Amino acid sequence: MLTNLLIASLLSLAAPSSSPEIVEGIQGYVPTPEVLESRQRFSDDKFGIFIHWGVYSMLGRGEWVMNTDKIRFSDYSILPGGFYPGNFDAAEWVSAFKAAGARYITITTRHHDGFSMFKSRWSDYNIVDATPFGRDIIKELADECHKQGITINFYYSLLDWCREDYPLGNSGHHSGRDESKANYASYLDFMCNQITELLTNYGPVGCIWFDGDWDHIKKKADGSYPDIDFDWGYGRIYELIHSLQPGCLVGNNHHRRTIPGEDIQLFERDVPGENTAGYSRTDVVSTALPLETCQTINKSWGFDINDHTYKTDQELIRLLVRTAGRNANLLLNVGPQPDGRIPALSLERLAQIGEWLSVNGETIYGTRSTLLKPQPWGVVTEKDNKIFLHVLEKPESGSIVLPLSLKVKSVRSFADGTELNFKRTKSELTVVLPESYDCSTDYIVEITVK
Repeated sequence: MLTNLLIASLLSLAAPSSSPEIVEGIQGYVPTPEVLESRQRFSDDKFGIFIHWGVYSMLGRGEWVMNTDKIRFSDYSILPGGFYPGNFDAAEWVSAFKAAGARYITITTRHHDGFSMFKSRWSDYNIVDATPFGRDIIKELADECHKQGITINFYYSLLDWCREDYPLGNSGHHSGRDESKANYASYLDFMCNQITELLTNYGPVGCIWFDGDWDHIKKKADGSYPDIDFDWGYGRIYELIHSLQPGCLVGNNHHRRTIPGEDIQLFERDVPGENTAGYSRTDVVSTALPLETCQTINKSWGFDINDHTYKTDQELIRLLVRTAGRNANLLLNVGPQPDGRIPALSLERLAQIGEWLSVNGETIYGTRSTLLKPQPWGVVTEKDNKIFLHVLEKPESGSIVLPLSLKVKSVRSFADGTELNFKRTKSELTVVLPESYDCSTDYIVEITVK
């Protein structure tokens, strides 16, 4: 993910709504029936857990520490020799995430530091060959996800601060690489070989989630929206993924328009339609594509020993609701400790989300949000013959007016079934809210239509 030290340089590159179409990817891409089915399932899931974990956790300063602290690879590469997460237990992790209500997990198989958290024949810089731990974390987690019925997705970094064949981009300038050895054709072969391993050795994979495209962004001469002047070989990469696992989705956190061959539009630290963090487009490219917002449970992505700025359970639940109300999934990140444990406060927050979803999950899972865009009072989700009004702020009038011409069977409080008064005209439905109700987290109104 992006670091605050890099954001300042990239904020000026944010894409306006008039940005040009991108012509990379698989031209003439037509999603297979398997992909269409996976997209549907993904959109139904609504909530997933993001995991940023690697040898950087040993330093306790986040996943960008090699770059931010200007550590040379010759020094950084000693970390795997002491990496022994003896308290890692895949069953405990997956059970905790499942209890939180998550339907899928996305884990960093390889981050920007180039260290692979899986056994790879294409690089011995991996958790099996380079650490005393000697176990394939990704294999154990994938097997447990399959056992417990949770989808496993793989994050994969497009950039690498350590490999000399990766062309120098906007980051990783202090790693000590010999820039004369840059050879993107060689690096692309390496990535495709590792992606083949991930889609061959770990069972069904729901999605390959790419990050790092922004490492080769350059401004136009006039300083406006950046030209796409670096060929990542997405056509080859995406075709490889779809050929190896026809139902595997492709997502790319490139902060640009989706391109042919991609199946999900991603938003970083913002719900669709917002760009407060400076990473995301404000427009939804295609209503046919699933949407996903990734956000951290505290502030950092990878483990940061000084990061105690955890969002409250109320904030996280409201974020989940706001995301669902924009027809998107929430991918909520945790950063495991170097010993293999999930931080206690992260587990506490996840348990609180799970408790809320155990009661209110019907209004989130499997829903869509197409009837009404977000309103000052909250958002709307719908499923089958049910419409759910998620009231997050009290409207001044005490009523909610919906510009919908529907035949209504009942309007009630979702929490206790109390019938609510409503008025209907040919073009509007007015729901009268009770005199006293609590929307500090989410007050839900259930409308059943005929």
